[in-house]
Amino acid sequence: MVNFVLVAGARLGAWAWQDVVPHLRAAGHGVHPLTLSGLAEKRGVPAGQQTHVQDIVTEVERRDLYEVVLVGHSYAGVPVGQAAQRIGDRLARMVLVDAGVPVDGESFAAGWPDGGAALEAAIAENGGWWPCAKREHFTGHGLTDEQTARIVAGATPHPGATLTEPAVLAGPLADLPTTYLKCLLPDAEPDEEVAELLTGEHWRLVELDTGHWPMFSRPRELARILLDAAGE
Repeated sequence: MVNFVLVAGARLGAWAWQDVVPHLRAAGHGVHPLTLSGLAEKRGVPAGQQTHVQDIVTEVERRDLYEVVLVGHSYAGVPVGQAAQRIGDRLARMVLVDAGVPVDGESFAAGWPDGGAALEAAIAENGGWWPCAKREHFTGHGLTDEQTARIVAGATPHPGATLTEPAVLAGPLADLPTTYLKCLLPDAEPDEEVAELLTGEHWRLVELDTGHWPMFSRPRELARILLDAAGE
């Protein structure tokens, strides 16, 4: 038995995993979907990036979890990567779902093609919060109209400081046992930082023919990938 700690990406909360959780629990594992500060039912709570890292560490320690498979989707790969280093021997494996990775001293925004200028402008224009995306943002990601509607209805503005503050790594991310799931729509190639990490002995690549939100578009297949990763 392992303990999955599931952390969804920007603007989402623990609710985003509701179609995945039953498959993991049916296999006999502990499953702990986590909402980060400032999102979903914790909406409006101020948070920086290290707040989100601590949210994850606190969840693991509060529940006294071992054999932890830390799962980070999209933005959440950044705090999950840092938290994975801080929970020590409680960690069994990290799984990054079409996610960003933390780079020591750099922010999530810095990895954007324009260096984060447009993202930072949007945050400034919205009182320190990254506003929710419109429906058209989800086109081309293998989602049905109903699935898109669920994401749009459940999303909440994201605390901007978590996206603009730098990551703090305790050591090389390449040393952590990691499965990286690359969703193939609309872009099949991983980012440069991820591609470099995948050349190391502790990282492996898995691909899924869907878009950036597989917990909605392909929950059963995503659960299978998580279970396979946990068995490594």
